[in-house]
Amino acid sequence: MNAVIEAMAQRRSCKKYLPKPVPMELLEEIAQAGTYAPNGMGRQSGKIVILTDPEEIAAIEAVNAGILGNPAGHPFYGAPAVLVVLANQAIPTWVEDGSLVMGNLLLAAHSLGLGACWIHRARETFALPEGKALLEKWGVGGCYAGVGHCVVGYPDGNPREAAPRKSDFVVKP
Repeated sequence: MNAVIEAMAQRRSCKKYLPKPVPMELLEEIAQAGTYAPNGMGRQSGKIVILTDPEEIAAIEAVNAGILGNPAGHPFYGAPAVLVVLANQAIPTWVEDGSLVMGNLLLAAHSLGLGACWIHRARETFALPEGKALLEKWGVGGCYAGVGHCVVGYPDGNPREAAPRKSDFVVKP
């Protein structure tokens, strides 16, 4: 099987991480892969913010957990790094562009032996005053909206097996 397709077939969402920091060089490599995601008309609407500071991660995780109605929750599963994917809402394909960036990040992390998971509620997070304050703190101006949080770290345990693919996933009329 082709190595890229094999990585796609083997990648799983990681929901348990070792308390071990991920070297910035690896996070930058993952982010670089995100920059090569396809995007509408080559406009490159995406933006990636790399977070490794535990206090910053805790702050954004608390906002995310609050959206869930569980402010004491830990929706980032203890991951030591978060790559926040934003996209410029002025570009009509911003959601699609940002989603493709997220896909590249997940596959790149897997290819480097790391675990990763797409955590939702980024759009809601950065629509809130707390989220807007974080964007301002990070120097992200303009009309950027959240697409996803890619939590990254060293997996604690083995990934589960893939569920069988449904029989009518691919249609050949």
